[in-house]
Amino acid sequence: MAGHSKWANIQHRKARVDAARGKLFTRLVKEITVAARLGGGDPDGNPRLRAAIQDARNSNVPNDNIDRAIKKGTGDLEGVAYEECTLEGYGPGGVAMLVEAVTDNRNRTVAEVRHLFSRAGGSLGESGCVAWMFERQGYFALDPETMSEEQFMELALDLGADDIETSDEAYEIYTSAEDYMRILEELEKRQIAVQSKDFAMVPNSTTELDEQKMASVANLVDTLEEHDDVQNVWFNADLPSDEEE
Repeated sequence: MAGHSKWANIQHRKARVDAARGKLFTRLVKEITVAARLGGGDPDGNPRLRAAIQDARNSNVPNDNIDRAIKKGTGDLEGVAYEECTLEGYGPGGVAMLVEAVTDNRNRTVAEVRHLFSRAGGSLGESGCVAWMFERQGYFALDPETMSEEQFMELALDLGADDIETSDEAYEIYTSAEDYMRILEELEKRQIAVQSKDFAMVPNSTTELDEQKMASVANLVDTLEEHDDVQNVWFNADLPSDEEE
């Protein structure tokens, strides 16, 4: 499947950056706060919040931190008021880039991200300038040890998955943005363990770069992901893995 290599690229870099930068707790707590602000503090009635809490617990975020983040989101506890924003632009070599941030000061975040783009030889653009090149998709990976391939095929058909991949390492389900939370809830109801999941902006096509431009894009991605307000960086270039780097 064409999207598989894109997703492997996304998953690999996200996991590496989260571990290397020590940003994982902060990112997860911010997501909980925003989810609670937008959909309320009851996980049973707020699928986004429930998913955020589950991710936080899987990453060993203390329950006290989770509870405080929910209360800050609902206004029951004083704290920083976060808002989501998506910034769009072009990196070195014309690579399309989307930067998803959660911030308490949008003007400051926009100015700082614009500076990082400019310093790398790129440019921050207007809203909508590159978003059309990406599609929001959902992804789930299941443990092959928990079911046979035939059972997985039946499950994927029953769930209405857009596409699937099977391997010895994982059974993978790909969904539309609209079906992501529905399928997540259905997997929870059936008590089917999920190895990993994501809700990503996947590029419709990728840009080929020479080694110099590829290195410049990789450096910009790393610099953006080091920024305290940045949650995710999506781009339409296939960057090398650690081993290839």
